[in-house]
Order: sequence, then structure tokens, then C-alpha cells
Amino acid sequence: MMEQDPLSQLRDIHLPQPGGFWPPAPGWWILLAIALTLVVLAFVLLRQKRSKNRWLGTAKKELQRLEQNAVADNHWFAALNQLLKQSARQRYPERIPESLSGEPWVRFLLETSPKDRVASRPVVEAMVNSAWRPVPGCRPEEAVAFARVWLGGQKC
Repeated sequence: MMEQDPLSQLRDIHLPQPGGFWPPAPGWWILLAIALTLVVLAFVLLRQKRSKNRWLGTAKKELQRLEQNAVADNHWFAALNQLLKQSARQRYPERIPESLSGEPWVRFLLETSPKDRVASRPVVEAMVNSAWRPVPGCRPEEAVAFARVWLGGQKC
């Protein structure tokens, strides 16, 4: 005779061990892929913007150099106009600003100036004309001030 109770041979119910943190669920992999894509995209866009605006930093350094060597002669004003034309070619290539001179160049500078267009007209005219006149009609400080304002408004 077997007097064994079959229920006594059963073990208690054991819950399975909780899963570890690795490997993550598929949703976490998708989230990681999206986050990495966004980081790479932000890096590429920032790098493009910096390389696109590199000319502006160079132009501001050149303007500072011109300001330190400011002399009221036509060669200095020609160098300042050359700097502004190079900067305009970078910012407005479709308008071909390097081919402008005289009154069209003055109008272009005033149209693209960020502020004080009417008040700046005499300074800009004198600055442009001083590049070819033997006796400049503009003070270098005024010309540098306008160039700094003009370059300061040039953002891509």
C-alpha cells in the first residue's frame, strides 16, 4: 500500500527571475537610433553653418586690422571697399556685387545695410568716393563704423 500523498510531492510556485537590463527591449533600440540620428544631424548642420559663416569672422578680423592701420588716404579706402566687396560677394553672390562701383555700389551698400540707411548715405558716398580721390572726403573712423554695422548685420 502506498500511502503517499501526491500533493506532498509538489513544490511551491516559484516566480521566474526578473529580466536584466540587458538586452534592452526593441523600443529602447529604436529610441537610441533616433537619438543618435538627431545628434549626428545637429552636428552636421552646425558644422555647415560654421563653415558657411567663416568668411564673416575673417572679414571682421580684416576690418579690425584696417582700423588699427587707419590712414586717411585713397589706398586705405580702396582696401576697405575691397573688403566690403569680398564680403558682399560671399553674402549676396546672386547680385554680383564685385562688379558694382560708384553710385550702384553706394545703393547696394545702403540696401543691404541693417539700419540707419538714410543717415548713412553721406558717409557711404564719401567712403566710396574716397577710394579714388586724392584727398578723401571721409574720416576713417566713420567709414569703419559703417563697415562694422554693415558686417554686423550680415548673417547667413
